[in-house]
Amino acid sequence: MLMKKEFDPERGQRSVPRMVEQVLGCKWTLRVLAAIRGGVVRPGALERDIAGISTKVLNERLRKLVRFGVVERRAFPEVPPRVEYRLTPFGRRFSRVLDAVEALEAESADRPVRG
Repeated sequence: MLMKKEFDPERGQRSVPRMVEQVLGCKWTLRVLAAIRGGVVRPGALERDIAGISTKVLNERLRKLVRFGVVERRAFPEVPPRVEYRLTPFGRRFSRVLDAVEALEAESADRPVRG
């Protein structure tokens, strides 16, 4: 079975279903996105803001989000070096999917499960 690429730079295409799977399948990715959406943009601040996340996991999640085109990484040529992450225009649109999932979760929490 062939796996779709996460991002095909030659064709400029993303695999949105794969992105949703990767984001929703990882609690850390959701928390990283929520923090970035809330204005936390520096890696150290993200690490302090997200209780329990390790530097390694944070860096993995950020690299994946950059690879998907959801966030952009800005490195400033300063001493000491400064790096910031921001949602891309696509990332802001993609966040609406996450908002819809959260709204559905809140709605379903209010309703009893029928079996």
